[in-house]
Amino acid sequence: MNPIQKITRQSLLQLVPRTRKARILSAGAALLSVCAFGAVAVAPIAPDVADMPVRSIEQSLELPNLADQIAALQQDEQQFIREERIRPGDSLGSLFTRLGVDDADAQKFVRTNKTARRLLSLKTGKRIQAETDENGLLLSLRAVIADGKAGEARQVEVERQGDRFVATDAPAKLERRVEMRSRVITSSLYSATDSNVDGGSMPDSVVSQMIEMFSTNIDFRSDIKRGDRFNVVYETFWLDGELVKTGRILAGEFVNRGVAYQSVWYEDPVTKQGGYYSLDGKALKKAFLKSPLEFSRISSGFSMRVHPLSGKWKAHKGVDYAAAQGTPIRASADGTVDFAGNSGGYGNQVVLKHWSSYSTAYAHMSRIAPGMRKGAKVSQGQVIGYVGSTGWSTGPHLHYEFRVAGQAQDPSKLKSLVQQPLSQAEAARFRMAAADMKHRFSLLAPSGNAMAAH
Repeated sequence: MNPIQKITRQSLLQLVPRTRKARILSAGAALLSVCAFGAVAVAPIAPDVADMPVRSIEQSLELPNLADQIAALQQDEQQFIREERIRPGDSLGSLFTRLGVDDADAQKFVRTNKTARRLLSLKTGKRIQAETDENGLLLSLRAVIADGKAGEARQVEVERQGDRFVATDAPAKLERRVEMRSRVITSSLYSATDSNVDGGSMPDSVVSQMIEMFSTNIDFRSDIKRGDRFNVVYETFWLDGELVKTGRILAGEFVNRGVAYQSVWYEDPVTKQGGYYSLDGKALKKAFLKSPLEFSRISSGFSMRVHPLSGKWKAHKGVDYAAAQGTPIRASADGTVDFAGNSGGYGNQVVLKHWSSYSTAYAHMSRIAPGMRKGAKVSQGQVIGYVGSTGWSTGPHLHYEFRVAGQAQDPSKLKSLVQQPLSQAEAARFRMAAADMKHRFSLLAPSGNAMAAH
């Protein structure tokens, strides 16, 4: 029997409390009452149930047929999304198996396409997501890869478009967070940063930045004492709840032997160039590096000398640094590229324009670093080229000139120049940023611990 019982005409009549004859008699009585007492309001007589069309409950509720629904679902293409983490010793085949991908064309594309092949460089523990159809054919494959050189995270995606695959590489949309950590040194700096006292250990990159930030005031090899403490505020960047990379320290405070050294990062909103300043707005780094090469020796200073090619007595308006071919050359200060190219006797040369009337020149490069074009912004310490022997040169070295108003000066005789001072408008913005960081320090500091600020 059909589980949904139909209401027949006969069964429906059985539900009616009165017979048709009784209803007629009642209606007649009502009519006599009207004649006897005058007109009264009378409700309309309901249609005869016997004359109403009979429908099943199934029809009345308009329920869809279950079998039709199942058939419709079977006709639709089913898609499945799976996510896995890279395991030690993983191959593309083993990874695809766990992701439910059974697609030889997709494997071939990932192995041979330059962009898609970046997915093979994922480190252990990193996540990768695949979308497939019910037969295991790959519809899309995506993962976030940290680009160490550019210092950013990239999302690499493989997507099926018809009968072919397309790979894309774009900046990942990350969530920026600001984290605060406070530590007390009981044995060593690194043991303090590795502890989980306030929710997690600190990344090594933050420790390295902190050492660089305070190294002009603190010798981290000999000055650190038990009981020293530090506070640090830094950026982290996340994707889907997973830490992708650690950013810059926004503020730091290191208390060494009772003296607090504080530093706040400030970035110009227009030029996007920034630096670290004390809470009162004084720049903490020097405007120019002592040397544009990390490891070298001065082979010829700023003085009169016999030119090695012409043999004539001539003023040497620069400093020559002897170094191996290909040694990286660093920008000695923040600035803008004023010239980059071949310049006759200087060979391959880069000239940087700095604040005020200062500029620096770097000559005889074997090659100029990518991105060095007129107008490009550079940061102090950024690699701008590599040591060579182009132009009028007898061997690999860097010819470095420090210029004021276009005239070469002996950098060793100039007083130590500090970073470009903040303008009045910048100083006002900096004070707001410094006040926020000072408040954060007060939240991290133990109560009742008075310290001398430096």
